[in-house]
Amino acid sequence: MIYPIADAHCDYLYGAMEYGWNIRQGKRDQTMTLPNLKAGNVRLQFFAAWTDLTLKIPPLEQVLLMIDRYYDMVDSESELVPLSREYSPDGDTIATVLSIEGAECFESSPSILRDLYRLGVRAATFTWNSNNELAGAAQGRRPKGLTKEGKELLYEMNRLGMAFDVSHLSDAGIEDALKLSEVPIFASHSNCRALMDSPRCLKDSYIREIARRGGVVGINYYGPQLVQSGTAVIDDIVRHICHVVDIGGIEACCLGSDFDGMTRYPADLPNPSRLQDLCAALERAGFTPDEVERITYRNLHDYIVQFV
Repeated sequence: MIYPIADAHCDYLYGAMEYGWNIRQGKRDQTMTLPNLKAGNVRLQFFAAWTDLTLKIPPLEQVLLMIDRYYDMVDSESELVPLSREYSPDGDTIATVLSIEGAECFESSPSILRDLYRLGVRAATFTWNSNNELAGAAQGRRPKGLTKEGKELLYEMNRLGMAFDVSHLSDAGIEDALKLSEVPIFASHSNCRALMDSPRCLKDSYIREIARRGGVVGINYYGPQLVQSGTAVIDDIVRHICHVVDIGGIEACCLGSDFDGMTRYPADLPNPSRLQDLCAALERAGFTPDEVERITYRNLHDYIVQFV
């Protein structure tokens, strides 16, 4: 069986902005290409606009440039379409969702948030690896929770219908989001702290509560968040998937690759073209075809489609 794939996070847009990447014909180190996506049967792909604070370009301008690259991509490639409620993975197109990673671009302004929503952004995580004016980061120094401004923007995201993503957020920030959000939240690319002791991985209590409220947890493929040492392989991804399912149930788990956002890939999963190998590994782990399809596609689709 060939399974459809939904992926909650990739960083292709930064490469398109900074290095001139093209989705049809990849350059060196680029993993997200149309041939790779089609070979892996990817049917729903999130494209994140990641803010790089080392650039001289202001964060908002960066995000607008990446959104421009996103629309250039979907306008020039008929196989890529924005996700709609009518979308079916059985056709010939790949649905896309525009998201933000690192919300410095919001400038603590609800009006900027609303403008980015009007431009098609449907999910956002407030931080990357550093604390900012909205929240503390998982890997930030003395990380805090959501600030007053962060809480106000979370409420506005709820009102608009923009998914709140807790990946990269501090534990205190996740706890604030769970307490304050009136709609289900999700983690686009986070793994399990019970298996890998990293602040970027989620505690079991967070997985359980995200699931209970109707959210999903996307497992990423970044080796240092999968294994303590050595090179990760597909079976390490499967271990984290199994743990999310054990804690949150079969409807709680999805995929969030982080392709094009890392330099170390699992030895047997170097790009999206090999994603059916992950599906086969899930079958070997004892999941039924219906359960595999839930993990690889349906859970993420059913979560995010409420925001489109």
